Amino acid sequence: MAAIGDEASAMDNSARASAAQSAALNPASSGGGGSGSGSSSHVEAPEEAAATPPVAPKKPHTNSDGGVETAEEAVEPAEPDINELCTDMFEKMAIFLQGELTATCEDYRLLENMNKLTSLKYMEMKDISINISRNLQDLNNKYASLQPYLDQINQIEEQVSSLEQAAYKLDGYSKKLVSFYAGCPRALLAMGNTLPKTVTR
Repeated sequence: MAAIGDEASAMDNSARASAAQSAALNPASSGGGGSGSGSSSHVEAPEEAAATPPVAPKKPHTNSDGGVETAEEAVEPAEPDINELCTDMFEKMAIFLQGELTATCEDYRLLENMNKLTSLKYMEMKDISINISRNLQDLNNKYASLQPYLDQINQIEEQVSSLEQAAYKLDGYSKKLVSFYAGCPRALLAMGNTLPKTVTR
């Protein structure tokens, strides 16, 4: 309740101060000259008071030690210049967009360099593959030229294997003949002793 009363008194004081200020601005209306001038000053004072901007009410402030409330003037913040704010905003936006575009350009340059290096690597691999294909073609041609000789080698190998089988058979047959003729002289001697002797004349 005390705070409300203080606010009302502060508003009353501000109204009186505005009326005094208007009276000071118009000294002719407030000076001597009859009752008509005095009445006109009383009539014009409220109009001038209404024309003058009202003073912002003071905000009560309570001291922590004594509990006495003091009034402080409410200071309105200064209105910033919209043009300056817009200019600052556009400058900062331009800087931001310039940075973004620069970063994007750098990324594209890096990608371009990577593509160039990749194309060079693919060209090197292409040359290597061409050399490998040429070497393979040469090897195929050499193999084709050696194919008749390889066929002859295969035929010779088959003939050698057949001759080896024939040699094994001849060896076995010769062993049988040797064993057979080893016992023949004894048989012939025995047969000669049994034959009749020829008569000599």
